[in-house]
Amino acid sequence: MLTREQLTDLNENFKTVSESGSGFLARSDVQTALKILGIDVPGYKMRELLDQHFGNQGQIDVDRFAKLYETLDEQRNEEANRWKQQTKQVSGAYQVHSSKQENAHHTIRVEEEVAFSNWINSNLSDDVDLKRLLPVNPQGGELYTKVQDGLVICKLINLAVPGTIDERAINKKNLNTYTKLENLTLALMSSQAIGCNIINIDNIDLSKGTAHLVLGLLWQIIRIGLFNQIDLQHCPGLFRLLRDGETLDDLRRLSPEEILMRWVNYHLERAGTQRRLHNFTSDIVDSEIYTHLLNQIAPIGSGVTLSPLGVQGNVPRAGAMLDEAEKLDCREFVTATDVAAGNYKLNLAFVANLFNKHPNLPDPGADEVGFSVEDVVEETREEKTYRNWMNSMGVDPYVNWLYGDLQNGVVIFQLYDIIRPGMVIWKRVVRTFHKLRGMMDQIQNCNYAVELGKQLRFSLVGIQGKDIYDGNQTLTLALVWQLMRAYTLSVLAQCTQSGDSLPADKDIVAWVNEKLASSGKSSSIRSFQDSAISDGRVVLDLIDAIKPNVIDHSLIKSGGSNEDKMSNAKYAITCGRKIGAKIYALPEDITEVKPKMVLTVFACLMARGYMPDMKEASAPVAPMMNGH
Repeated sequence: MLTREQLTDLNENFKTVSESGSGFLARSDVQTALKILGIDVPGYKMRELLDQHFGNQGQIDVDRFAKLYETLDEQRNEEANRWKQQTKQVSGAYQVHSSKQENAHHTIRVEEEVAFSNWINSNLSDDVDLKRLLPVNPQGGELYTKVQDGLVICKLINLAVPGTIDERAINKKNLNTYTKLENLTLALMSSQAIGCNIINIDNIDLSKGTAHLVLGLLWQIIRIGLFNQIDLQHCPGLFRLLRDGETLDDLRRLSPEEILMRWVNYHLERAGTQRRLHNFTSDIVDSEIYTHLLNQIAPIGSGVTLSPLGVQGNVPRAGAMLDEAEKLDCREFVTATDVAAGNYKLNLAFVANLFNKHPNLPDPGADEVGFSVEDVVEETREEKTYRNWMNSMGVDPYVNWLYGDLQNGVVIFQLYDIIRPGMVIWKRVVRTFHKLRGMMDQIQNCNYAVELGKQLRFSLVGIQGKDIYDGNQTLTLALVWQLMRAYTLSVLAQCTQSGDSLPADKDIVAWVNEKLASSGKSSSIRSFQDSAISDGRVVLDLIDAIKPNVIDHSLIKSGGSNEDKMSNAKYAITCGRKIGAKIYALPEDITEVKPKMVLTVFACLMARGYMPDMKEASAPVAPMMNGH
C-alpha cells in the first residue's frame, strides 16, 4: 500500500492518479513515478521490469504500480535489514555497514544520539515549525527519522550561526519526498557555507537517516555553534587567560579547545586546587575538576557546592556533579557515564556550553594597563568566508585564525591538492616542525606554496613565502582569494566539461545574460561590479531561470531601500543553496557588490545550471584541474 503522502505526490504530478489511490499511470510515466517516490531505476532495467510485471499493457493501475514499488523498495532495504540483524550492542555502541564502501563498518555511539537529541529538544522546542517533530525521543534511533525532512537541521544551522538560512525559503507545509529533499539540499549547502565538511554526504543519505553521516553532520553544526562565542569579540574577558609576555595575537592562535583548557585552569588556580586540565578525556573522569569549576563560575545565590567531592565512585560522583550543573541550567551533552568514561566530544561540548553560559571572566576595567576593548579586531566577513570555505574542504588542522593557521603552509598545500590533484610534491613539504629548524622549514613551505601558485598562473607579484609566514594580512588574503577562485572555477570547468581551460570572467557574464534572456528575463549584468546586482533581483531571476518554481515571487521586494535590497539578497543566497549551488558568499556581498564574492555566486550558479536535474541533490562535484 502506498501512503497518503506518496499518493499526494503522485496526484500532483499525474492527474490520472487520485489521492484516494484509484486511477492509473501511463506505461511511459512509471519510471518518473518511481523516481518521485525516491527509487531511481536506470532505463535499461526499467524496460525489463515493465515487460516482466505488466507485459505490453499501456496503462498500469495504481494497485499494480504499488506492488512494483513495494518489491523494489524491499530489495533496496534488504541489504540494510541484513546488517541491522547483525548489529552488535557493545558498551553503548553498535556497528552499521557502510552503503558506500565495501567491507566498511561504522561505529555508532548511542550516547551521541542521546546528547544531540536532548540538545535539539532543549534549544528548538519553542519553534512553532517543529511542533509536530519535537521532542525527539533520545532512545531507539528516532533522531534519524526526525531529521529526514530537513527542518530540524536547517533550524539547528540557524541556532549555530544565526541568519545563515532565510527561513522564507524553507519548505514547511505539506511536504512530499521532493520538497523534503530540497530542504536537505539547502541544509547541506548551508552547513558547508558555515564551515562543515560535507564530502561524502548527500541529501539521500540524510533522507535515509544514514546514522554515522547524520551524527557526523549534527556534531559539526553543534560544535560550530558552541565555539562561535569563544573569541575576544564576544568575551573581552578572555584577555585574562594571557600568560606573561603574550599578546592578543597569541590568544588568536589558540584553538577553541586550547582556550577552554586555559579557561578551566584559570578557574582551578583561583579555586586554590593543584589539579589542572590537560585533556577532555582522562583528566575529567573523576569529576573533581568539574566540581571545582562549577563552584568557581556559579553566580552568588545559585546554591552550587563542592559536595560531589565527598561522593565515592566516579559514576556516582559524576551524577552528583551534574546535579550541581543543573542549578546553572548547564546539564547538557553528558550523562554521568559519559563523564566517567571520558567521552571526548561530549565532554568538550559540556565545557563549551559552561563557558558560553557562565564565563565569569570580567571585562577589562578602566584601570587595567595594556589592554582595551578597542584592541580587539573583529574577523572580517572576507576572512570568515575564506575560513569557512577551507574548513568545508576538510583541511587538517581546522582553521581558526586565518593568519596563524596558514603560516606553516600545510593547509595551503591541501587546498592545492583539492584544486588540482597531484600537483603538490609532498616530499618537498615539511609537516613536522622541530624547535631549531621550525621557522626555516615553515618559510620553505611557504616559498613552495607561492611557487605552486605561479604554476596556476596566480598573480603573486611581490609575495614571498616569508609574507605568508609573517601573517601579512594583505598578501595572505591575495593568495587565499586566488585559491578560492581557482577552486570555484575548477568546479565550474568540470561541470561545463571545458577540459583544461578555465572559464574567464567574461564567459561567466555571457552565460548569465544568455540564460536570463532565453528564459524571458529582462535583467542582465555588465560585469561583477555592476551596481544593478545590489538589489539581488538579477540573482533571483537567474535562479528562477535555472530552476523554475523555487522562487516565491511575492517575497521579492521592488523598493530600492537598503532593507529591501538586504531582504532580496538573503532570499537569493538561500534559494541558490536550495537548488544545490555551493554558495559561500554572504548577503552583504551582493548588496555592497563585492566583485570577488559576486563572481563566486554567479560561477556557482552557472555550475548548477550545467548539472542535469536528476543530479541536483547529489553529492558535490569534486574539482579537478588538469591544466591552466
